[in-house]
Amino acid sequence: MIKPPQRHVVAAASSVAAASVAAAAVLAGQALQTKRRIGPRRSVPPYADGRYGSGGGTSIRLAVLGDSGAAGLGADDPEQTMGVILARGLAELAGRSVVLSNHAVVGAQTRDLDAQIDRALWTRPHVAVLMVGANDLTHFVPEAVSVRRLGRAVRRLREMGIQVVMATCPDLGSVQPIPQPLKTVARRRSRSLADAQREATLAAGGRPVALGARLGPEFAARPEVMFASDRFHPSPAGYSAAAQALLPEVLAAWRLGETGEYLPEPTHH
Repeated sequence: MIKPPQRHVVAAASSVAAASVAAAAVLAGQALQTKRRIGPRRSVPPYADGRYGSGGGTSIRLAVLGDSGAAGLGADDPEQTMGVILARGLAELAGRSVVLSNHAVVGAQTRDLDAQIDRALWTRPHVAVLMVGANDLTHFVPEAVSVRRLGRAVRRLREMGIQVVMATCPDLGSVQPIPQPLKTVARRRSRSLADAQREATLAAGGRPVALGARLGPEFAARPEVMFASDRFHPSPAGYSAAAQALLPEVLAAWRLGETGEYLPEPTHH
């Protein structure tokens, strides 16, 4: 027979469990509602590979890896993508031409980085820019798993002598179609993942840039300017802001490689 104090404990536990189930149901319903608001993908990223800028000396080889943000989904023209803006900015600052190769894939998660790295190694890049993590969140990949995969990818690139700049997870709480309380949950989880990505990138020898912390407030304050028509992916203005935040680290990464880091020939399997 359950004693009276134990009855209270059992009742309280039952109430907490019921509240948790109800909260999970609300969040799941709001996630489905958000997906319907954003709607299906109706476009593809512009093809942006090529040579940008001019100058003497060896061209800088820049590779971009990651998800739809890295690929440029939401831009109407290659010149509006983050990769091309970075390539042109790097060419101007370095006084050399930049050969850009974009290996990012719409919908990619951190588990997809290995295949992208395999392709990127054929271009023998000096610097690789990574932007990935948002799809891990939306597909409920455990943070520890996501971060472990990212660290392994950054370490693999660094072992090949390639400098790495990592754009950490954006602030999903700034996405307007996401309602409350899901918006608060999305913001908290994306910030937590971004912090963990930063530590993993540093530990693996890369250079992290906290895009969510830097740009999240501006995206939230000016969604009609910073987001594309789908209200989820960046607009050309959003990509420009992201590229400007990344450019100093990309330049510093290339200069570090120029000062003596050995760039071996890639090994293909």
